[in-house]
Amino acid sequence: MKGAAEMYRYKITFAYDGANFSGFQIQPHKRTVEQVLKNAVNKIAKHPDPPISVIGSGRTDAGVHALNQVAHFDIPYHLSNDSMRKALNSILPLDILVKKAELVDTSFHARFSAHRKTYRYRVDQGEFVDPFKRNYTAHFKYPVDIDKMRAAAHDFIGEHDFTSFVASGSQAKSNVRTVEKITINRDPARNEVVFEFTGNGFLYNQIRIMVAFLLEVGSGQRPVSDVKRVLAAKDRTQARMTAPASGLYLVSVDYGSNGEND
Repeated sequence: MKGAAEMYRYKITFAYDGANFSGFQIQPHKRTVEQVLKNAVNKIAKHPDPPISVIGSGRTDAGVHALNQVAHFDIPYHLSNDSMRKALNSILPLDILVKKAELVDTSFHARFSAHRKTYRYRVDQGEFVDPFKRNYTAHFKYPVDIDKMRAAAHDFIGEHDFTSFVASGSQAKSNVRTVEKITINRDPARNEVVFEFTGNGFLYNQIRIMVAFLLEVGSGQRPVSDVKRVLAAKDRTQARMTAPASGLYLVSVDYGSNGEND
């Protein structure tokens, strides 16, 4: 009887333009990041049976982008890190780029080893939608007060039950999450407001709902103090709006002692 082939675990850090993907997770009859990566890995492995799975650090929705997403897979071939990176990029479409491939210990898990994630959200403030930015920013033409938004955002910091800021359809067992840091800055050169969120994990649409909420604060539609009230309400209808997927980017996944902050 032929013995099982030795398997090697690779961690990949990759970027993708989410505009033409139906999100990360595999879905029937839809183009997804996970399926495209899986196809490439299995082509390199000469299409084994059963096929090799690619495990991502988490899901992103249709239209969401990533600057440094992370995944791992086990493959019965040993390649140098650079050879694996080049092999994948020679197969992958132009809207995905593997930036780094690393042979790692089998104890590493792209999802369960992650300590924190950072996301960026870009809001264009032009009078009209820019056709060259429509897939890569949200659009909000009304003036916003950055200081008011920063003050309101401070109330999101720490461990909270974010039930009011999670979309229906979430499969999380708990809505308690810890937000470590939020920054809000203007980018005058692009006429954008840029949000960044760092936390131990985020719920389904949580960042997009928080951004929409903060834009309401910044434009005077809500008081600065409203974050505390709505968090305490634990009622999704209190937050109302969800910012579009186009402005959201996964910036980094931090593995602490188990890997680099990619």
